[in-house]
Amino acid sequence: MMAKTGTKPSLVALLAATAAGCGGAGRAPAYVGGQVCAECHTAEADRWAGSHHDLAMQAATDSTVLGDFSGVSFTHGGDASSFFRQDGAFFVRTRGPDGSIQAFQITHTFGVTPLQQYLIELPGGRYQMLGVAWDSRLPAEGGQRWFHLYPDDSLTVGDRLHWTGPDQNWNYMCAACHSTNLAKRYDLQRDAYATTWAEIDVSCEACHGPGSRHVSWATGGATATDAPVAAGLTVDLASSSDGTWTFGDGATVAHRTTPRASRAQSETCAACHSRRREIDDDYQPGDHFLDGFVPSLLTEGLYHADGQIQDEVFVYGSFRQSKMYASGVTCSDCHDPHSARVYDSSNGLCAQCHRATIYDSPAHHFHEAGSAGARCVECHMPETTYMVIDPRRDHGIRVPRPDLSVALGTPNACTQCHVDRSPAWAEQAVTRWYGPDRPPHYGEALHLGRLGVPTADVALAALVADSATPKIVKASAIELLGNYGGGRSLQAIDEALGDVDPLVRMAAARASAVMEPSDRYQAVFALLRDSLRAVRDEAALVLAAVPVSIMPGRQQAILDSAILGYIASQLANAERPESHLNIAHIQMARQRFQEAEAALGTAMRLDSSFVPALVNLAELRRLQGRDPEGEALLDRALAIDPQAGAVHHARGLLLVRLQRHDEALGALLRAAQLSPDQARFAYVYAIALHSTGRVAEAVTALEAATANHPYELDLLAALVSINRESGDYDSAIPYAERLVELLPDDLQVQSLLDQLRSLGNR
Repeated sequence: MMAKTGTKPSLVALLAATAAGCGGAGRAPAYVGGQVCAECHTAEADRWAGSHHDLAMQAATDSTVLGDFSGVSFTHGGDASSFFRQDGAFFVRTRGPDGSIQAFQITHTFGVTPLQQYLIELPGGRYQMLGVAWDSRLPAEGGQRWFHLYPDDSLTVGDRLHWTGPDQNWNYMCAACHSTNLAKRYDLQRDAYATTWAEIDVSCEACHGPGSRHVSWATGGATATDAPVAAGLTVDLASSSDGTWTFGDGATVAHRTTPRASRAQSETCAACHSRRREIDDDYQPGDHFLDGFVPSLLTEGLYHADGQIQDEVFVYGSFRQSKMYASGVTCSDCHDPHSARVYDSSNGLCAQCHRATIYDSPAHHFHEAGSAGARCVECHMPETTYMVIDPRRDHGIRVPRPDLSVALGTPNACTQCHVDRSPAWAEQAVTRWYGPDRPPHYGEALHLGRLGVPTADVALAALVADSATPKIVKASAIELLGNYGGGRSLQAIDEALGDVDPLVRMAAARASAVMEPSDRYQAVFALLRDSLRAVRDEAALVLAAVPVSIMPGRQQAILDSAILGYIASQLANAERPESHLNIAHIQMARQRFQEAEAALGTAMRLDSSFVPALVNLAELRRLQGRDPEGEALLDRALAIDPQAGAVHHARGLLLVRLQRHDEALGALLRAAQLSPDQARFAYVYAIALHSTGRVAEAVTALEAATANHPYELDLLAALVSINRESGDYDSAIPYAERLVELLPDDLQVQSLLDQLRSLGNR
């Protein structure tokens, strides 16, 4: 890969310098630069040139900037941004961090198609992503225009998504995946960056790791101890794709001749092509994925209940659900790893493993040959558009299930194309073509768990027990089981703690918070010594609240060490107030209030408007018996965000403790109104009404909340209790019947219903 700027050094000089200074025995491997790799790997370098990886980030020059900087303006939310050139450089005149209109120089381009963004350097080494982007598509596709990435939001200075805000900070949000060997180098004391990179784009060593030992091997200077992987590479990507795909006699789907021996390839790609949180800012290619990152599971809001992509989750989470992943398919089976393009944009790509005579036929897809509906990817990898104009395919490679759309409200490929038709119409068509039988789908259990249906633990535990369940689905089911405290859930969580897949162990450690402290200690302690950081961190977090009296001193020391590891993981993103909030949480669980207060103070120093820090500081004051100080903190939080239901709720509870009941009721009511999705807020408000003698109002509030939360047991139990207490047995009976329906195995609930029916019949 050739350097973009500057004079190319000679290969002889580069190899000599590399062998002398970087690849010797005992030295850590060093980055040598893509131009060194290109001297031997010319074909790969040629394919890489001009790829999305090559153009991921570039200095802003005449040849790299695609946007119109001829003096044009673009207005969004009442703010106009004008784009112009001056002295050969590119500028935008827009509203800056202090709220005034200023001119800012564009330092770098970011991406190339279908859109290009632009970076601006601000004080403290911060590079910020401009919210106005250039649509680089052709005019016939609607391109060659400026547009805003958040067209429905009127963002102002102070909003996290404003281009000056923390969620548009390149150093944290983008840099590691758009450059090679990035060192963020954030200084917490100065709240400033000194970020560096080996290469400005995604070059060879971003995937293959530092190449000095490989160069030494290539020139004959390496020894066996210098080469932990074949040929001196720090990560062996080729072994992930060993073997070939072949059709057995009469088979319609190919199988891999040798099992996938390594996950190195998919995990190396996952470091960037996943929705994840970084826990090690020194992660290098070849490190285990869960040593550097915590990937998102199939969480509500990120994924639909059936696992389809919803928010911007990239590829890893959907691909891990697929039958292709389970069968041993790797990224490079479909994508050229150097050009990043698929090998074939036609159905021929899928025909590598699926016999075209069977699957690339109207007898299979029931669409006219050559039409959109005849393309494999349109049905099995439907697109979702992000960043306004950027369509991305779901890599779950799943069978369309309009029946799940009918039952669960999930999307399906059929009506994403036939937008004028209903899911019921699509399901009727699928039934005509393929018959009425549909296999059970894990989305049904995940849907029940998300709703909080009391009996969902049965379906979720069955998912966990089924060896055919994709591991990321199993981990997601375990996470939901953490909301249930019954024996079935606890057994499933306990067994999952020993699963061979670290994603499952990580989720099980997280879910174990539902266990009693002594049981949690016995079940989870061994994971403090797990081989992977993400698992150890989750174990440390849930064990921090276990009373020290349960744990022998030697094991307390092990836990203390693991907690230090957890704190170090949080400090990988030390510029984020959320990281210090998490540190405060674990310190509060340990009742180390001084350390917790220091962490919350750091969060507030980084972002004085960070409401969660104020709320948690108020909670800390409660634990210290200093509620009046906590009230002032909550008032300050409400001044920042008057619509925060959680803050009103916390303030209401505080006022109850201070015995200012009328004020408390007002705050609790406001919380329930602002956050109708929070059943707990409505429940607490109703109980507060009842405690002050306003029984009818309490019943009305509970009935309204039950309509929104039909599976919430506390609401139903409160309606039974209050009506029974009032002697209105007939009104209590329907709610008791609902409890029996939701808890069919609970003999006490059945007995309660029998008593109410007996009393109601008098």
